[in-house]
Amino acid sequence: MIDVRRLRTDLDGVKKALARRGDPSLAEQVDAAVALDAEVRRVIAQRDELRRRIKELSGEVGRLRRSGDGERAEAVQAESRALGDEETALAARTADLEEELRGVLLRIPNTPADAAPDGTSDRDNVVRCTVGFDPAQYGEHQRVPHWEIGAALGILDGERAAKLSGSMFMMLRGMGATLGRALCSLALDRNADAFEEIRPPSIVTSATLTASGQLPKFADEAYAVERDDLWLVPTAEVPLTSVARDEILDASALPMRLMAYTPCYRREAGAAGRDTRGLLRVHEFDKVEILAYATPEQSPAMLDELLRRAEGLIASLGLAYRLVDICTGDLSASHHRSIDIEVYAPGCDQWLEVSSVSWFSDYQARRANVRYRPAGAKGTEFVHTLNGSAVAVPRVLAALLETYRQPDGSVRIPEALHPYTRGATAIG
Repeated sequence: MIDVRRLRTDLDGVKKALARRGDPSLAEQVDAAVALDAEVRRVIAQRDELRRRIKELSGEVGRLRRSGDGERAEAVQAESRALGDEETALAARTADLEEELRGVLLRIPNTPADAAPDGTSDRDNVVRCTVGFDPAQYGEHQRVPHWEIGAALGILDGERAAKLSGSMFMMLRGMGATLGRALCSLALDRNADAFEEIRPPSIVTSATLTASGQLPKFADEAYAVERDDLWLVPTAEVPLTSVARDEILDASALPMRLMAYTPCYRREAGAAGRDTRGLLRVHEFDKVEILAYATPEQSPAMLDELLRRAEGLIASLGLAYRLVDICTGDLSASHHRSIDIEVYAPGCDQWLEVSSVSWFSDYQARRANVRYRPAGAKGTEFVHTLNGSAVAVPRVLAALLETYRQPDGSVRIPEALHPYTRGATAIG
């Protein structure tokens, strides 16, 4: 959430920054927030003036009673009561306006970082580098889509998953399930040197989902447990962002690094007409997330660290990949800066996004009210949050099955996963 004080002190700067997102309606939303903020402050001033006057009258009533002028004291007390009713009405009006202002601010996206490339859509995203990709290196045996490979090996069972849960679910069986678990174990082990492992709840409150920026904008993409006003987590980023909600951290504890494995649930409401075969787009999947609370000064280096860690895992699996700098017009609403990791899947002949490493500045922390106290300072500041997928199982698994398929139809297991596969080095 954008600091409303920025709208008061640097309105042109905020509008200029948001204009880089290429959405003209954002200027109107900012103007609405500015108008509401002005009205909030006007009503607060009226309320506070009434409170001051009521306090004065209360003192006057006491003096009049002590002087024996009971009739005048009653009249002043009646005036005070009338003003009290007005003050109560203004206090309620203030609360309503503040809630309305918060609703508008929650829908205004984050301002892009200066370093984020300009652009209007994903066509303008910038490929920073490509590693290990040579189209000529893939044989015909690797040009088979993973859903066919998985069905032939008996490790992907979409038909029975649909019987159990409906479309866009996938059941991993045998070595498919083993590989999925192995990927998560590898991701946790590779980051255990610096990140505290958390196993958060997989069901969270609306406040928790709002803090990460998922609500209100992405309500249609999330699974709601409406009876209890709870939500299934779309990513471990959601609970990890709120681990320190409403807390003040000591600067010496920053950066604070957290990681978590969770199942993730997404309705994929916007997936109509897009490729949903196999593991490309599913409603439930396993993922390991890495996240950090940091000071503003620590954040650029932390972004680089998270990217190195996510990239290092993909490199350890021997997959061809590329880093994609997300342009301003394609940034998600809460993102200040974002760099995607995409792997190449030769059977699908597609680049598949498997990780988005993102810096949110203080946008999420304002929603979650996560602060820190700088050394020697009397006041507090909002932390910056950053996160990335250490591994998201479905698309990484898809690329592994296609990349490591052998001419005889078997699939070789990358060496990095051998410690987690009970001695198996191949499937089939």
